[in-house]
Amino acid sequence: MEPAELAGGGDPPEPGGRPGPAPRSFVPQKEIVYNKLLPYAGRLDAESDLQLAQIKSNLGRAVQLQELWPGCLFWTRKLSTYIRLYGRKFSKEDHVLFIKLLYELVSIPKLEISMMQGFARLLINLLKKKELLSRDDLELPWRPLYDMVERILYSKTEHLGLNWFPNSVENVLKTLVKSCRPYFPADATAEMLEEWRPLMCPFDVTMQKAITYFEIFLPTSLPPELHHKGFKLWFDELIGLWVSVQNLPQWEGQLVNLFARLATDNIGYIDWDPYVPKIFTRILRSLNLPVGSSQVLVPRFLTNAYDIGHAVIWITAMMGGPSKLVQKHLAGLFNSITSFYHPSNNGRWLNKLMKLLQRLPNSVVRRLHRERYKKPSWLTPVPDSHKLTDQDVTDFVRCIIQPVLLAMFSKTGSLEAAQALQNLALMRPELVIPPVLERTYPALETLTEPHQLTATLSCVIGVARSLVSGGKWFPEGPTHMLPLLMRALPGVDPNDFSKCMITFQFIATFSTLVPLVDCSSVLQERNDLTEVERELCSATAEFEDFVLQFMDRCFGLIESSTLEQTREETETEKMTHLESLVELGLSSTFSTILTQCSKEIFMVALQKVFNFSISHIFETRVAGRMVADMCRAAVKCCPEESLKLFVPHCCSVITQLTMNDDVLNEEELDKELLWNLQLLSEITRVDGKKLLLYREQLVKILQRTLHLTCKQGYTLSCNLLHHLLRSTTLIYPTEYCSVPGGFDKPPSEYFPIKDWGKPGDLWNLGIQWHVPSSEEVAFAFYLLDSFLQPELIKLQHCGDGELEMSRDDVLQSLTIVHNCLIGSGNLLPPLKGEPVTNLVPSMVSLEETKLYTGLEYDLSRENHREAIARVIRKLLNHILNNSEDDTKSLFLIIKIIGDLLQFQGSHKHEFDSRWKSFNLVKKSMENRLHGKKQHIRALLIDRVMLQHELRTLTVEGCEYKRIHQDMIRDLLRLSTSSYSQGALYCLLGNHSGVCLANLHDWDCIVQTWPAIVSSGLSKAMSLEKPSIVRLFDDLAEKIHRQYETIGLDFAIPKSCVEIAELLQQSKNPSSNQTMLSSEEIKEGLKRQQEKNADALRNYENLVNTLLDGVEQRNLPWKFEHIGIGLLSLLLRDDRVLPLRAIRFFVENLNHDAIVVRKMAISAVAGILKQLKRTHKKLTINPYEMSGYSKPTQILAGDRPDNHWLHYDSKSIPRTKKEWESSCFVEKTHWGYYTWPQNMVIYAGVEEQPKLGRSREDLTEAEQIIFDHFSDPKFVEQLITFLSLEDRKGKDKFNPRRFCLFKGIFRNFDDAFLPVLRPHLERLVADSHESTQRCVAEIIAGLIRGSKHWTFEKVEKLWELLCPLLRTALSNITVETYNDWGTCIATSCESRDPRKLHWLFELLLESPLSGEGGSFVDACRLYVLQGGLAQQEWRVPELLHRLLKYLEPKLTQVYKNVRERIGSVLTYIFMIDVSLPNTAPTASPRVPEFTARILEKLKPLMDVDEEIQNHVMEENGIGEEDERTQGIKLLKTILKWLMASAGRSFSTAVTEQLQLLPLFFKIAPVENDNSYDELKRDAKLCLSLMSQGLLYPHQVPLVLQVLKQTARSSSWHARYTVLTYLQTMVFYNLFIFLNNEDAVKDIRWLVISLLEDEQLEVREMAATTLSGLLQCNFLTMDSPMQIHFEQLCKTKLPKKRKRDPGSVGDTIPSAELVKRHAGVLGLGACVLSSPYDVPTWMPQLLMNLSAHLNDPQPIEMTVKKTLSNFRRTHHDNWQEHKQQFTDDQLLVLTDLLVSPCYYA
Repeated sequence: MEPAELAGGGDPPEPGGRPGPAPRSFVPQKEIVYNKLLPYAGRLDAESDLQLAQIKSNLGRAVQLQELWPGCLFWTRKLSTYIRLYGRKFSKEDHVLFIKLLYELVSIPKLEISMMQGFARLLINLLKKKELLSRDDLELPWRPLYDMVERILYSKTEHLGLNWFPNSVENVLKTLVKSCRPYFPADATAEMLEEWRPLMCPFDVTMQKAITYFEIFLPTSLPPELHHKGFKLWFDELIGLWVSVQNLPQWEGQLVNLFARLATDNIGYIDWDPYVPKIFTRILRSLNLPVGSSQVLVPRFLTNAYDIGHAVIWITAMMGGPSKLVQKHLAGLFNSITSFYHPSNNGRWLNKLMKLLQRLPNSVVRRLHRERYKKPSWLTPVPDSHKLTDQDVTDFVRCIIQPVLLAMFSKTGSLEAAQALQNLALMRPELVIPPVLERTYPALETLTEPHQLTATLSCVIGVARSLVSGGKWFPEGPTHMLPLLMRALPGVDPNDFSKCMITFQFIATFSTLVPLVDCSSVLQERNDLTEVERELCSATAEFEDFVLQFMDRCFGLIESSTLEQTREETETEKMTHLESLVELGLSSTFSTILTQCSKEIFMVALQKVFNFSISHIFETRVAGRMVADMCRAAVKCCPEESLKLFVPHCCSVITQLTMNDDVLNEEELDKELLWNLQLLSEITRVDGKKLLLYREQLVKILQRTLHLTCKQGYTLSCNLLHHLLRSTTLIYPTEYCSVPGGFDKPPSEYFPIKDWGKPGDLWNLGIQWHVPSSEEVAFAFYLLDSFLQPELIKLQHCGDGELEMSRDDVLQSLTIVHNCLIGSGNLLPPLKGEPVTNLVPSMVSLEETKLYTGLEYDLSRENHREAIARVIRKLLNHILNNSEDDTKSLFLIIKIIGDLLQFQGSHKHEFDSRWKSFNLVKKSMENRLHGKKQHIRALLIDRVMLQHELRTLTVEGCEYKRIHQDMIRDLLRLSTSSYSQGALYCLLGNHSGVCLANLHDWDCIVQTWPAIVSSGLSKAMSLEKPSIVRLFDDLAEKIHRQYETIGLDFAIPKSCVEIAELLQQSKNPSSNQTMLSSEEIKEGLKRQQEKNADALRNYENLVNTLLDGVEQRNLPWKFEHIGIGLLSLLLRDDRVLPLRAIRFFVENLNHDAIVVRKMAISAVAGILKQLKRTHKKLTINPYEMSGYSKPTQILAGDRPDNHWLHYDSKSIPRTKKEWESSCFVEKTHWGYYTWPQNMVIYAGVEEQPKLGRSREDLTEAEQIIFDHFSDPKFVEQLITFLSLEDRKGKDKFNPRRFCLFKGIFRNFDDAFLPVLRPHLERLVADSHESTQRCVAEIIAGLIRGSKHWTFEKVEKLWELLCPLLRTALSNITVETYNDWGTCIATSCESRDPRKLHWLFELLLESPLSGEGGSFVDACRLYVLQGGLAQQEWRVPELLHRLLKYLEPKLTQVYKNVRERIGSVLTYIFMIDVSLPNTAPTASPRVPEFTARILEKLKPLMDVDEEIQNHVMEENGIGEEDERTQGIKLLKTILKWLMASAGRSFSTAVTEQLQLLPLFFKIAPVENDNSYDELKRDAKLCLSLMSQGLLYPHQVPLVLQVLKQTARSSSWHARYTVLTYLQTMVFYNLFIFLNNEDAVKDIRWLVISLLEDEQLEVREMAATTLSGLLQCNFLTMDSPMQIHFEQLCKTKLPKKRKRDPGSVGDTIPSAELVKRHAGVLGLGACVLSSPYDVPTWMPQLLMNLSAHLNDPQPIEMTVKKTLSNFRRTHHDNWQEHKQQFTDDQLLVLTDLLVSPCYYA
């Protein structure tokens, strides 16, 4: 539960008119208003002031004394509790101080991560309500947060296992930045851009990082006068980037999140209109809807799509304003996707669509609330010109309502639709509720479709509040309520569980909103009523009827559940889960109804339920519980009248049945007795004052029944005792009626109809509290004296061994004790006793805060809690010594001890579940539009009650007294007795909680971890038991999952201490603590240094103890592995591991078990990182390096000032002198976009750490590693192990091993090469998969490890490596080419290409030599591509050389090489991007290449017939004709286009368009996999190209090509044009709609293809037309209709008599084609509205039916159309029938079932 939830949002108006208490010394920022309504509200101010003063002074002290733990943690936790209890009840000055202090604490660099998270959560909470502090009150720097995010989320050491962060840390940090963002200084934006722009290199992972930083850091809520320092600095740049990037890289979605936030924070200050078509097109594409028949999606569209939530926020923020453009596009969006919402559709895209529906109305309501109802604050208001007008709202509701109504019946359930309707009804009930009701009434009548019923009811529940309130928009709303309620009654149906539950919810919702009072008498008395009010008055006469019918239904339900007599025999103690849900539903609904009844109706209902309960005898398990619940509900509402009926009756029955003493000892009791006991125990859960009248009778019953032998009997009696105690001693509201004071007023004064749907008024809630009177308290103590004392005395004797008691007797006594304890928990003061001193050393007081919860303890009486504690401890001891297996009693004792320690009147888990359900109800009933806590009264009362319970639960157990200690020791003894597993469970903790082995505390871990390892040798452990072994596994797994690096440094920086001093001095309220003396501060500092030293000592001890444990002889292997696993968690980035551990891990590189070897490899890689020596860096000025000045505006890409970074074979450093004078820049992204402020590179060789050290120069830690790796035997063994296979076929290049070798060669340069060299040469020659992988890992490590070697060493290295690599590349196999690719890519990553010139020259020698066959060629290309791709934009020369080499070879290759070349081409042209502010690239460019290709493809272009792939792959020899060459070239080009569809940033549309006509010609029409590769590829390529995102200026070009192809002589091409068009238009919908000429062209194109001579093309044109009509791209206007009708009327020529000899004319006559076109056109119109019947439809169907007897293919088309119409309209035919006249229906029915239909 988030503390902030408790703080409650929105400011209610200050309560007016009542004399307030004395003026406060400070103005609270914002308190929790509910506190003012507690019965003891008067005491709270003093209490909270005291607490606040303590928190301020102690927190200030703790920080000044450098005491992070326990002081700071303890008092920050107190502060968050304070906020939960009182809200932000402190002055603005204190608020700012708290925030500044926590900001300093959170950003302490070496702070332990768990502390950081704790502080961060509190800080988020303090910053949550941003309206409380304006930018003038608070300013926070942004850099500390940036440093934190960089250090943690982009940690350089986490992957090496030197840091362990919890999973939650990412969200906590992002939320923290989000909370601090509004307070960043005005210049922050410019500084951030300066910092992160240099990272924006689109080919590099840093791009993702830059955009992530922009998204989470850039402030967008600056006031308008600062906009020039805010978004105006980056808006054009980033939106330009977003608009021009085409293939959804991951960061595109993050830009959307940024723009959505920008738009929301600055409504009216940004003109979005120019971007709207693009925005909507991209959102539509992002939904990934399937279009057309055979569609292949680019896979990354599925993973990188936008977050719908953010897209919705963006749309909402752009709505309104003068231009209305967004509304137009939104309507277009819903028009185009509405049909996807139809319940018959389903797919992975459905969830997104539903989310869109649910979020959009919610977001619009939030915006309206902000504009119209929210209290103005310092945040920029929306200018009037851009506020949403009523017309805007109406248009919005109109455009979304259709899809929402379809979604009501969706396959995923109606939840999203119900939430959408709830929000829409708040805005426009008159548009939303009537159609929902239209669907609800028929659903209530139907018996066959329960799904319809549950769906409609849950939607009506959503709109209930808007329906009942009526209001000016929808005054007739309330008149629907009674008919709905009456019709819903049959839903209380014992046979259908879900229907039953939704009906209960439905009835309860409406009863909560409406007083069930019969107002029909008012009609005679008043004549000033409106029409609707008169109608309602007469309807309310039915309320009584409704209540009684509802009761009958419930009785039916109960009786049907009683009928299962089997229940008695099976003796099931519990109800089934479903039954308990029904019980809950029934009791809460019934209690709601009775609460809302008038007195008259209540009395009738009371009588009825009373008669039902006494005329039957129920079994107590299910039916009994339900009936007792109904009775309890009645008694709760009017205790006096009801108790009069029930108590005397039950008491007399029980007394009579227990007259005879034999009953007391019966094992099985009479059912009637049990039922009456149950009833009595339930009806005593009412207002305690009303029970006092009956105390004698009730006490008599208890005396008779508490000691029944039958367990069921005495349990019920104990319940009665428990409920009596609770009712008399707790504080609780006694009524939850929807209007304060109830409805019992004469109609003349009070007119209930005015209160329909009225929210509770927080300032006149009039809660009726039950506060225990002295009489009730006396009665409670009397009960305890009478019933608890005797049991305690018995148990005392039993514990002393003076009295033998049977187990059943002990259990009975304990049950009575437990019920007494939980009944009177809040009367009994907590346990007294000596506090246990010095648990933790602290210089700050850690005292307990006492909260007043409405009762003063009566200390004159004996504290029963202590008495129980004494007796129970003695008894426990006795049982453990004598009858350890009496588990029932032991379990009960555990419960009692728990309640003795903590229980003060309510249990935490009950509170949590009530809190949850409160929030659910609040959500389902709330009014988000008006806000301001407009909840119904019952909810508000519930919330106040929860606040009271929260206070009773906030008893913090920090005062740990002797008695607590004793009892917890008892529990520990219990949990570890007789079961050896117990101790493990104690360590493991419960499934979600903390586990002891994982507390972030050295003292704890130092003891538990070694114990776990050594237990492998303990005699007590029965290790052959699988359950125990499993426990150890769980324990180890949990430690690994939850471990977070524990801090070693607990220092607090000076800046933090200064704020702490201010906080301690702060007044109002202040405590009288004196300021700290310098001695105390010195002492604090000393303690903190001691604590650091302690931590370090503990750390080293722990490592040593674990090593002792692991090195014990005959330790089972499992424990050895657990121990090594624990050791590897202890690697850190701020301390080098102790020497002994380093030796241990290095030796274990050659352990027999592979698990251990793997852990050792990771550990040694980490150790090498710890031992890394730092390399010196210097700052350079890149402009001086290049000799060019700084460009005036941003220009990315290849500029003169970054040209010196390029690889240039003329000037690569080939001598020592050149090498040492070169300026190497390792990271690839530097200089691409902009240069960083401070550009650093590594200093020269002489300033770097010394290389080629001898053993004497090394540190001890390094010597250990040096000795092992210089030992040939060790190395030989290591290499043997590394070249073994782990999992066959699953192994991949292993980055851990690479890190190990990189570290070895980085730290010891070439010291070990002599030992390794023979191994490398041997491995390279062996073609086995695992040996090749091993050598690839070592070589990658070598190349990357040689980063700082001197020129001589590097040169020698390459002399060794080049022959090795040549051998390797010629031996490459299908299993190893991936690993070599990874090896080379890893070697080139983040390295200056000029340093690796040996490698690149080697790779470029001859990639396609043809030696070793086509496969080796393909592999070589793959490896080369890996290296060049890592170098991105810095190797244009190499890319040009490669392209020049490949281009002539494009035709003469085999399939596998062809695919590879396609991929390589993608990477060659990757750098040619059309992004804004980017210079033309020096790397190869697409247009020039395409021009050359087109020249070669000319022979294919000019030919008109079908292109057959008649080329045999093998005839590579001899001269081929141009055509064959062309076809081979085309195959390669297709592979390139397909590969780049998903990878490049921008598609070079203009150039590719010239290839389109060719593809149209080749692509096959049918789906058939037997086609050759060429045709399949062409089809796939078209599918991918048609999904491409088009820029507006490209639209005419594409249409030009399509129009030209539509005239082609090949019908395949004409057909494919249509399929291409469908996808292209849908995926670029708003771009096309924005261009009128384009729409006209497309319309002309489709309509002219309807008259194509080829039948398939005509049919496809009709399908396309109907699709375009359906997504509202084209409209069905009268010219179109007239055109088709004209075509239909084309006269057909008379049939000639055929000569018997001639074959019939196969070409259809032109007239027939025209007539068919007309019929197809009409058919397309009919099919374009599959789910409704527009006005023009009936006539069209009639026109179509006239053509049923036309010749084929017309007749077929008409039949298909009719049968499709029937299929899609069948579901809602009843509704659709209304649109036709009777004559039309006759014809239609005739057609649909006529014989011709089946012909």
